[in-house]
Amino acid sequence: MTHYQGRGVYNGVAIGKIQVYVKSDQMVKRERIDDVQAEITRYEEATAKAIEQLQGLHAKALKEVGEASAAIFEVHQMMLEDLDYADSVKNMIESQNVNAEFAVATTGDNFSDMFASMDDAYMKERAADVKDISERLVSILKGVDTSAAESNEPVILLADDLAPSETVQLDKSRILSFVTVHGSVQSHTSILARTMNIPALIGVNIELDPSLDGKMAIVDGQTGELFVEPDEELLSKYQEKRRKELEARELLQSQKGKDTVTLDGKKIKLYANIGNVGDVANVLQNDAAGIGLFRSEFLYLESEDFPTEEEQFQAYKTVAERMAGKKVIIRTLDIGADKQVDYFNLPKEENPALGYRAIRICLAQRDIFKTQLRALLRASAYGNISIMFPMIISVEEVITIKEIVKEVKLELKEQEIPYVDVEMGIMIETPAAAMMSYELAKEVDFFSIGTNDLTQYTLAIDRQNPKLDSMYNPHHEAVLRMIQMVVENGHKGGAWVGICGELGADMELTERFLNMGLDELSVSPSFILPLRKKIRETEIKSK
Repeated sequence: MTHYQGRGVYNGVAIGKIQVYVKSDQMVKRERIDDVQAEITRYEEATAKAIEQLQGLHAKALKEVGEASAAIFEVHQMMLEDLDYADSVKNMIESQNVNAEFAVATTGDNFSDMFASMDDAYMKERAADVKDISERLVSILKGVDTSAAESNEPVILLADDLAPSETVQLDKSRILSFVTVHGSVQSHTSILARTMNIPALIGVNIELDPSLDGKMAIVDGQTGELFVEPDEELLSKYQEKRRKELEARELLQSQKGKDTVTLDGKKIKLYANIGNVGDVANVLQNDAAGIGLFRSEFLYLESEDFPTEEEQFQAYKTVAERMAGKKVIIRTLDIGADKQVDYFNLPKEENPALGYRAIRICLAQRDIFKTQLRALLRASAYGNISIMFPMIISVEEVITIKEIVKEVKLELKEQEIPYVDVEMGIMIETPAAAMMSYELAKEVDFFSIGTNDLTQYTLAIDRQNPKLDSMYNPHHEAVLRMIQMVVENGHKGGAWVGICGELGADMELTERFLNMGLDELSVSPSFILPLRKKIRETEIKSK
């Protein structure tokens, strides 16, 4: 038996045979060509075929993993159509009389290196995407089939790395797990693995060797371990773990339709976090009582220009209607820091997490803010919408926001456009907001605690810095005491209080949160049923 260690990106146990996935040969030789135009035509025909393939992958991903994950293939199409990329390839063919394969591979390497050298985490991820599209083009030019590995029996797929397009092509019924030598937790491939509910490991310290093909292995997505040729004792232990895991998953289905109520009768609002309209199906499938965080920034991130009022209205209205009267809390624009959009032309900052972002942009550029507020208020006539404002640090900000909302309502009234007086709340994600929570509670209907940023700002640790991963501790007593203070002050000031950060799904803290008096927890849809079970088994201690 051989043991390897990596990082789990999705929990679960897989037991089966290994299939080593080696990509088709991407080595290209520099060749001198005489007919430049013919080579450019070959490149253009390959691009057209690649776009056709990506459209097919987009349709497949939409059906299997949802709109958010499928969007990556639209990004790839845009990259292929990008004039800088295309011009670079054609210029190289014309100026150096080289074959299209060489021009594409060289351009892909240059662009990939450029993205990888950028400070912004989102742009760094584009390095893998440009490499993916370049490899696709080279494969087409070489006449190589780009479809991912297939097998007649379910396997644990072992690869150096997997591009998003390769991941989505995997036949889920034949993939028990995937294990890669490289990759990052925040990569699209890892996100796809979680969406597809496939146990997966990245960064495993294993050398790809064809002799591993067909060997029995165990993957533990929780611990990040891979065991190759396990002994009988370990195999038996993991078979039992796998059996219990499947039983537990089946039992969770019985939680559907039940109230989220503690043993002593306190009802908790258990809502879901979503990133776009397509996620609503997952919310309903997991029986969430509402949406506690709808990240409206997806409309901005996926657009090439500022989304219009009508585009935003249609998105908010669609979600409100699909939720059929259940609560939908929509967060206003939260751009900046790690979420950058070119057309905003935001200046490069030394400390973007502390800089020009979220509500600060909205208050400085009111035309953008008022457009979103008009769309939100118009959509309020079609469902149970609430509006939430991020990155608040003062009462003065909230008073200004309320004045702007009042202006927008007056405009809608004058134009005889229907709207509803919605609940308004704020995110508590800065120590300043926590310390002022009693005063803030008098101005709003609810708080939602953003534990990711609250932890970052409380501990003074950049959560995007991998060197500080071990120090980023959301269980730090300072963070938990701050949450306790926010709950108490919120209730005293008349606001209900929830959590929409990742800590809300941490079941080691569920009992403590309930004892604090939290009214609502909003988590990823897949955590709804496990958390409901946990809450129904918990008794709140009397104070």
